Amino acid sequence: MAKTSLKLSITKKEILLLGLILLVGAFLRLYRISEHMTFLGDEGRDAIIVRRIFAELHPPLIGPGTSIGNMYLGPLYYYLMAPALLFAGFNPIGPAIMIAVLGVATIFLVWKVTSEFFGELAAWVAATLYAVSPTVITYSRSSWNPNIMPFFALLSIYTIWRVWQKKEYKWLVTLGISFAFVLQSHYLGLLLAPILVLFWLLALLKIKNFKLTENWKLKIGNFAKYSLVGFGIFSLLMSPLVIFDARHGWQNFGALRKFFTERQITVSIRPWNAIPQIYPLFEKVNTRLITGKNELFGRLLSLLMIGLLGMLVFSKKNRSLILKPSYLLLSLWLSFALIGLGLYKQEIYDHYYGFFFPAPFLLLGALAQEALVIRHEGLVNKTIAYCLLPIAFTGLIVVNLKENPLRYSPNRQLQRTQEVVNKIAIESNGRNFNLAVIAERNYEDAYKYFLLWKKKPVVDIDPQKANDTITNQLFVVCEMEEVKCDPTHNPKAQVANFGWSKIENEWQIAGVTLYKLVHTQ
Repeated sequence: MAKTSLKLSITKKEILLLGLILLVGAFLRLYRISEHMTFLGDEGRDAIIVRRIFAELHPPLIGPGTSIGNMYLGPLYYYLMAPALLFAGFNPIGPAIMIAVLGVATIFLVWKVTSEFFGELAAWVAATLYAVSPTVITYSRSSWNPNIMPFFALLSIYTIWRVWQKKEYKWLVTLGISFAFVLQSHYLGLLLAPILVLFWLLALLKIKNFKLTENWKLKIGNFAKYSLVGFGIFSLLMSPLVIFDARHGWQNFGALRKFFTERQITVSIRPWNAIPQIYPLFEKVNTRLITGKNELFGRLLSLLMIGLLGMLVFSKKNRSLILKPSYLLLSLWLSFALIGLGLYKQEIYDHYYGFFFPAPFLLLGALAQEALVIRHEGLVNKTIAYCLLPIAFTGLIVVNLKENPLRYSPNRQLQRTQEVVNKIAIESNGRNFNLAVIAERNYEDAYKYFLLWKKKPVVDIDPQKANDTITNQLFVVCEMEEVKCDPTHNPKAQVANFGWSKIENEWQIAGVTLYKLVHTQ
């Protein structure tokens, strides 16, 4: 059987190889990050809120709102952003770099966890493919709360492994911290909860099975102590959201309960409804994460993985494969993820996979490792083991690099926003002004952040205080085709509330149209 534990030492050659993988991963995430990063309304909103922590001493109790269900996440991501934004001199590139660095740390964690779970070859395969995956890279270089989930989800899985298999109960403290970050990055992190609770119980039962040993009472005491400390830290990190909810009639809790019990158009409450969706989702996940979005490769890889897994389970020496601790933990992680997503009735976006981003890579690495074991049993011949597998691995690297985001022109959203803001600052002549953005998927806060940072007198229109908040000039940023802009008649509230207006001037800046509107006399 292949060795499945991490060696006590690592050779210089392995250090160099790991360093190369991390270096490639860092390059793909950090190169020209200011031009490739996403900076739209959501990112601007987050930056405004985090800046207020320092500028107004205003600590938030809630985080971003969810796209459905009228729910709010906790504010932990904002506090994680705060040092990065401060150290960058309040330039939004700071939090984006923080996410990229966390993405590189995730590559290392993928390598370490896979090494301990399955072995050295598995670790190199998983870490290499994770480093070059286009989807993973895309979500590793922009400041957005779901983007921290892969690191903390994998850390949660690793900590419960250390507790369950290694009896290292101090890791329960890390578990409390990491799972709080998971839940406050996206509520799909709730699908990790059954896994963590189940293996916490298994760890407890493991102690009870050794009642006759001399130190079992000490172990129970340590287990209980660190469980309470871990849960206490978790509760403390979740407390701002609870405090906010208590002050607002448990709005968030009610929305969450309604989402899972009444929103049948969004989520099915019948677990068996997910069964037909499991394999299509497995194939889609592999396509989006491992095969560089190549659908043909995604189908072939999924079939190969299922075939190898079947051969492992039914081979003589591996019939108990699914009962091995590492495979049991990984298979349940993937199963809960696919079943949970299978119950979701609407579009599943790539960032929804964040709570199990690393899992398919771990599985593929494990299967590559075990394929060598199958060869020794005569189920896979030497040609397949030593020729086809390296060819397949090389092919996966090629298709991933072919779709690498760096091959495409950068969006330059940050630079565009800055250029438009600079023009507004000049044309407003130091007088108060209102702001509106006409776009398909953007809104005012990206531009507003820089205006507030530069201390420009931008004023939000409040219809209840029209005389005080409607100024004599409105700047409209239109990110659509000019023929679709029509800034004087657009139904958007920021335009309509300004009242009857006319275009005084307009400019083409960085691919968008900027209008200056004034009131008609």
